[in-house]
Amino acid sequence: MSVHELKRPPTADASAPKDRLQLSGALEQLRHWAQARPLHNALRHKRHGHWYAWRWIDALRAVERLADGLRQQGLSADSRLVVSALFEPDLLLLALAAHSIGAEVLSLDPELAPEALRQRLWRLQPSHAFVHSRQQVLDWVAAGENALAPRLLIVGQALPRLPQGAHQPLLEFSQLLGRGEPPRRQAYWRAPVSAGQLWSEEGTQWQGGLTVLLEQWLDSGQCLAFAESRGSAHHDRREVAPSGLLLSPQRLQRLADDIESRLAPPGSWRRRLCEWALAHPQQLLPRLLKQRVRHLLGFSRLQFIWQAPQATPQPATPAWIAEFTRNIA
Repeated sequence: MSVHELKRPPTADASAPKDRLQLSGALEQLRHWAQARPLHNALRHKRHGHWYAWRWIDALRAVERLADGLRQQGLSADSRLVVSALFEPDLLLLALAAHSIGAEVLSLDPELAPEALRQRLWRLQPSHAFVHSRQQVLDWVAAGENALAPRLLIVGQALPRLPQGAHQPLLEFSQLLGRGEPPRRQAYWRAPVSAGQLWSEEGTQWQGGLTVLLEQWLDSGQCLAFAESRGSAHHDRREVAPSGLLLSPQRLQRLADDIESRLAPPGSWRRRLCEWALAHPQQLLPRLLKQRVRHLLGFSRLQFIWQAPQATPQPATPAWIAEFTRNIA
């Protein structure tokens, strides 16, 4: 055992509690939905321009295979896994697998500057870590010098070529997952009107976001979908037409700014027409106009936007968003 392992500090600093995954009964909930709705879609993700789906039974099997793979890679109840990437199925399933073993799971902002990343690694000193992009791998390798690097870095994409002299152990996520049924590609799909469809376009920079996503997903038994990238989020959201958005306050404000930029300029006749449609939803023409705008925003089936308890919409939040926000404990 190394001095590094003996001196691993606790994550009791000011930000750690918000970043630590805190769930109870998650594996039991996943098993429940895998038994109750085995062939229903549990997760969807757009990759390389195509939608892929994981059924509930697929998600459970993936978590079980990942848990076996993590144990083979030395992860135990005394280990610490840090995840740092955009939220998507691989990250959620890996976090659940580590959590089922009893390991500590923490989130880390994937866009940290090199020095900030170095400081966070010194505080957290993870035994294992998951990143997605090749650039992240290179940043972690550079920041992980002087015994700060995790014993294993799990990579969502194909492994990049490391700088000469780098000794960071790497493992592709697909190798950790092992053999199993791959996610199914969906040429065309649309959730039934009666079926809930959750949506996220966030990453691990959202403090506490991983806990929120897993709780809302496993408590509701609804399918959870993810955009291919932040740049394609608006287009992908319109394709999904979700019934619920799971967004941080920061992302909600960016969504509000994006909506503001897409609407007609304030004071123009088109903008007044939109405002009139919002103010008179009971009339036929305003209702048709409102439905058209909601479709363009990807809100045609939207019922709620998740907000942290006691949070309130910002004053600048457009009415197109404010009418959907509600506190969900």
